[in-house]
Amino acid sequence: MALSNPPHGVALAVGALPATLVGLLPTRRRRLLVVFFGALIGLSMFVGGVLANVPVVAVAAIGLFGVGAALLAARFPQGRIIMTLALPMVGVGLSYSDLTKAAGAAGLMIVGSTGACLISMPWPEQVAAARPAAPAGPPAPTLSYGIRLGAAGGTAAAIGFILNLDHVGWACAAALLVMRPTADMQRLRSIGRILAVCIGALAGAALVRANPPAAVYSAATLIAMAAAGGTRQSRWYVTPAFTTFLVFLLLLYSDPQTATTRFNQRLLETLLGVGLAYLFGLALPALARKLPTGN
Repeated sequence: MALSNPPHGVALAVGALPATLVGLLPTRRRRLLVVFFGALIGLSMFVGGVLANVPVVAVAAIGLFGVGAALLAARFPQGRIIMTLALPMVGVGLSYSDLTKAAGAAGLMIVGSTGACLISMPWPEQVAAARPAAPAGPPAPTLSYGIRLGAAGGTAAAIGFILNLDHVGWACAAALLVMRPTADMQRLRSIGRILAVCIGALAGAALVRANPPAAVYSAATLIAMAAAGGTRQSRWYVTPAFTTFLVFLLLLYSDPQTATTRFNQRLLETLLGVGLAYLFGLALPALARKLPTGN
C-alpha cells in the first residue's frame, strides 16, 4: 500500500501498532489477542473523542478513570491493561473531537490489528519453553496512586482545553503513559519518552522534508514497525521513537511545511505531560513523606 499511496500505507502501519504490544504468540488461538488489543485501543480512543466534545466532562472523566483503573489493577491482573493501555488511549482520543475522525482512528486500529493477526497465522505454532519463576512484580497500585494518576491526566487535559492546543491528547497521554507506581520505573520512562519522542519526531520530519520516492516511505515504514516490535520488551523506553516516527510521517506527508511547528508542539506537550506526571507521581509523594505525621 505504501508503494502506491504512502499516506494510506503509513496509516495501516499505525493501525497495526497494537500487534507490537503483543508480539508473535506461540499458538494461533492466543494470536487472536492482537485483535482484542486493537479493539481495546480503538474503542478507548473513540471514548476519548466523545468526551472531548464536553471539556469539563472529559477532565472529570479522566480523573475518575484514573482512580477506577488503579483499583482494577490492584484487584485483577487484567486491570493493569486498563490502567497502562486503555486509559492513556482515552487520553489520546481527546485529540479527536470530530467523531468522524475518532471513529476512523478506532476503525484503523481494528483493521490494522486484524490484518496483523491474519498475517501471523501461517507461522507454525510453538510449544512455550519452560521459564524460571518470575521475580516479584511491581507493587499493586493504591487508591492514593489512582487519585494522583487521575489528577495528572485530568490536569494535562484541562490545560490542553484551556490553551486550545491542537492536540489536547498528546500531553494527557504522555502523563498517563509514563506514570507508574514504582518511582524508578517512572523516572526511566519519563527520560526515555522525552528522548524517544524527540528522536522519532526529528527523523519523521527530516524524511518528509527530503521528499523521497514512495519506495523510501515503504522501506522506512517496514523498518520502524520491525524496530517497534523488536524493542517492545526493552527495559529502555525506546519504542515511542518508532511510533512517533510513523505518526509524523502521517501528519506531515501532505503538509511538510508545518514540520517545525508540529515538532515543537509534540515536544512541548510531551514535556508538559511528563512534568505533570513527575509532579503527581514523584514530587508530591516525596513531599508527603517529609511532612510530620503527628501523634
